[in-house]
Amino acid sequence: MDDVVTCFLRDPRTGEVLLLRRSDETGSYPGQWGAVSGYVECEDTDDDAEREIREETGVKEVTHVRSGDPFIVKDDEYGDWRVHPYLYDTPTRGITTNYETERVDWCSPTEILQRETVPRLWDSYAAVAPSVETVRENDEHGSAYVAARALEVVRDTAATETFENAREKAHQLVEARPSMAVVGNRVARLGDAEATEELVRKAHAAIAVGYRADEEAAENAADRLNETGAENVVTLSRSGTVGSTLKDVGASVTVCESLPGCEGAAFADEIGADRVVPDACVATAVQAADAVVVGADAVLRDGAVVNKVGSLAAALTAERFDVPFLVVGSIDKISPNEHENEYVEYHGEHVPVFERVPADITKLVTEDGTLSCDEVREHADEHARRRNALR
Repeated sequence: MDDVVTCFLRDPRTGEVLLLRRSDETGSYPGQWGAVSGYVECEDTDDDAEREIREETGVKEVTHVRSGDPFIVKDDEYGDWRVHPYLYDTPTRGITTNYETERVDWCSPTEILQRETVPRLWDSYAAVAPSVETVRENDEHGSAYVAARALEVVRDTAATETFENAREKAHQLVEARPSMAVVGNRVARLGDAEATEELVRKAHAAIAVGYRADEEAAENAADRLNETGAENVVTLSRSGTVGSTLKDVGASVTVCESLPGCEGAAFADEIGADRVVPDACVATAVQAADAVVVGADAVLRDGAVVNKVGSLAAALTAERFDVPFLVVGSIDKISPNEHENEYVEYHGEHVPVFERVPADITKLVTEDGTLSCDEVREHADEHARRRNALR
């Protein structure tokens, strides 16, 4: 029995995966669709997986997401295989194929169910696909990424199970991350789908729509900063939308380290910030800045912003020294519910992760521009209506 790796490359901003149609020059399954695959040659199958990705696609930088349990494929014509499934995120859709592939396609994984594929390709994908559990337990990514994965769960469930099961899974996902309002809100937007095919289509499309909303919010915030001529900007914690904002602003960036998880320090590396400062220096950093830009885990009905501890000190300092304090995030960050704080252990004590920043000392910049407190309340009511429709 031969061992093989099957590797799915995913574009996390669209939820699409790369499928490859095998050429006549391959030793098995010519003309059929598959993922990146190849024989296991190393003791560590991770090495084989990444080697095959480089050879078959030309992609050199990928992020390992998940490995699935190996399983056996029985085949009378080509023999039996032990398949090792993998899922990787890739920042690029540019593919350079070798002789094994005659065509490539970026598409929803549910296309696997409609095409002539190598044996049990859907089983390989299902072994590494996101689930309610992986959405609930993901503590490595921002809320937009987690929301996209939640939408994938609904899409995949609707494509393979009953409409009722998919709606029940959607309800579970709305409740899975109460501190990440955007997860529940983006899933709840699917509640008006009336049939299985519509739910599959809407869930898949909503992934790219959500990312586009974040991009538009970032563009609006960048415009605000550029209009003010900000040359020195302070931020804290980690926000993909803030990262997108700052890449379009020619300003020096200072990031507070954001204890106890040090998300800020990691974020500074990601965006190439000019400096990282201890949280204790936040007031000094803000006093010397032209603007402060942060993300939000949630925006409450009254317009208050919930974000990583340290945000309140930054906001109060900004108010005292007349420094603009911008909160950038999509409308789906507005929560219809009260926020449940999270706690982590730090030096033997349980300390809060989030805190509230009052609405009167912030400006919320979304894809629709800067929102007033009345507009925030209207969106919160609409989110509540959608969530109730799923029950």
